[in-house]
Amino acid sequence: MTGPVLSAQGIGKSFAAVDVLRGVDLDLMPGEIHALVGENGAGKSTFAKILAGVHRPSTGGLSMAGQPVEITSPIVAQKLGITLIHQEPISFPDLSVAENLVLGRAGGGWFQRVPWARMTSDARAIMAQLGVQIDVTRQMRGLSIADQQMVEIARALASNAQVIIMDEPTAPLTPKETATLFNIARRLRDEGRTLIFISHRLEEIRALCDRITVFRDGNKVLTDHVANLPDADIIRAMIGRPLKEYMHKQGAVIGDVALKVENLTLPGVFRNISFEVRKGEIVGLGGLVGAGRTDVARALFGVAPAASGVVTVNGQAVSIAEPSQAIDLGLAFVPEDRAVAGIFRSLSVGQNISAAVPGKISKWGIISRKAEKTMAEAQVKRLSIRLAALRQPIGELSGGNQQKAILARWLLTDPRVLILDEPTRGIDIGVKAEF
Repeated sequence: MTGPVLSAQGIGKSFAAVDVLRGVDLDLMPGEIHALVGENGAGKSTFAKILAGVHRPSTGGLSMAGQPVEITSPIVAQKLGITLIHQEPISFPDLSVAENLVLGRAGGGWFQRVPWARMTSDARAIMAQLGVQIDVTRQMRGLSIADQQMVEIARALASNAQVIIMDEPTAPLTPKETATLFNIARRLRDEGRTLIFISHRLEEIRALCDRITVFRDGNKVLTDHVANLPDADIIRAMIGRPLKEYMHKQGAVIGDVALKVENLTLPGVFRNISFEVRKGEIVGLGGLVGAGRTDVARALFGVAPAASGVVTVNGQAVSIAEPSQAIDLGLAFVPEDRAVAGIFRSLSVGQNISAAVPGKISKWGIISRKAEKTMAEAQVKRLSIRLAALRQPIGELSGGNQQKAILARWLLTDPRVLILDEPTRGIDIGVKAEF
């Protein structure tokens, strides 16, 4: 095939009278890895979800191999050979890895006997193809975020998709896992498949992608070969101005010790962790995925308490057995996995922002919606959160704007110590500068 494998003509999408996409035209060629970049809320993920049948376009249409198609659901997209690997892993947590891999592909009718042995062996073969060691008989809920992401990628391979959309696939991966993913992506490209790679990491785009399309405020502003564009031009297309205009260095006065950790231990997870954080100071806690960084953060916030060790807050030794105690002590925690542990998906943006301070917006147990609205509006303005309205479901926001909303929630508690676990995961260059 010499023409486009998938084309978008004049694609537009509106949510709650807000235009998220406006007249997007884009041709995707066979045997290419095509990067989609832009600020959070620029429309990248919405465009990807339209291609994958998650959303229907408000205007415009799609064609495959020159023939018009209507992609009305993910099932239709899958039948057409289009698969979306979501930014946040989507799975059935109580089913095994192998069962998650074959979902939607088993075929047959009612009372069909499940070939467990073949399903397991096929799953192991796919994992071997990926070059990762994951026990395919384990439940999904027992896997790390990185391993869940690798299962999502394996599911796309198992479906034999011809157009594979990867929405921030490397965000939770180690450098070794990222290298494995890139090798697989290049092999799929060489087989003639089309890959869409959504990322905020320009170094990864340069290492992997052939062409790049930039979205800004719902518009496609640029499509070109990656090799033709310096980083400065890509960034300027994304945010509308040079990045240096976002960067502001501020001095800080370092004060007394706010948090001190001595010999914190949770057997089998981490041991003898000691450090201190002073007022006005930012302390980085580094390590590869699975090394224990997240577990230490969760222990300090009382989500999964340590078995031994001493934690001191403002000079007083404390015992933190649950998050409510941590909050009372002035600690706040922005978790790594915002989709599972960060947002309340069924609630609005305003309700999510005010969730940690019920005492400030209620009287005699009754929440004042006016107080909630006033408080949330101030935080939206403070952190430049992009949204249609405070009553909008938070799940409709981009990943970066969800992250800002979570941060806004905890800033309302006026924390003495703010624990941020991978706070810039899946957010754009401009927002990273704001952080």
